[in-house]
Amino acid sequence: MSTTASAPVVSIAYHSGYGHTAVVAEAVREGAAATGATVHLIKVDAITDAEWELLDASDAIVFGSPTYMGTASGAFHVFAEATSKRWFGDVWQDKIAAGFTNSASKAGDKLNTLQFFQMLASQHGMSWVNLGLKPGWNSTAGTEFDLNRLGFSSGAAAQTNSDEGPEGVHKADIATAEHLGRRVAEHTRVVLAGRAALAASGA
Repeated sequence: MSTTASAPVVSIAYHSGYGHTAVVAEAVREGAAATGATVHLIKVDAITDAEWELLDASDAIVFGSPTYMGTASGAFHVFAEATSKRWFGDVWQDKIAAGFTNSASKAGDKLNTLQFFQMLASQHGMSWVNLGLKPGWNSTAGTEFDLNRLGFSSGAAAQTNSDEGPEGVHKADIATAEHLGRRVAEHTRVVLAGRAALAASGA
């Protein structure tokens, strides 16, 4: 992991079937990069040995996938099973983790996908960062352009109509994903600074 507390390394490990989730992944990247973090986008269905090494060297890993049939995509599940090689050696122990997903339905069982990511992170001994936003668009004063308009708390959730392409990803969902990226990077920076301070104090 990075030894520079001021510049965390964040990797976004994601699969996108039709391009919608790639838009969300890019928003997470932009949010994290805006804090000064070094950010890597890694497509898990075409991951290379070098990219596995990038994940191993990262301070935080954000998991992303569309929600298909109530869970992450098959391609992401293949990646998740492949991480067992890291599990045996505790390679991702104590890294920061977070997640995001997209589906055509407003709810669409996205929570199950986010919980799958949480369990994957927990098995690796990672520390999960939630969205940190109150639900939006849940009162007469709210609008569909509120952050977290779909009301998820464990991660960033997006909704795109099934008859629209990647350009149809909702602006509020993009902004919510950017928020998640910033939150992950900022939280990771705090954790790294704390570890550095403890090391310096000899604690």
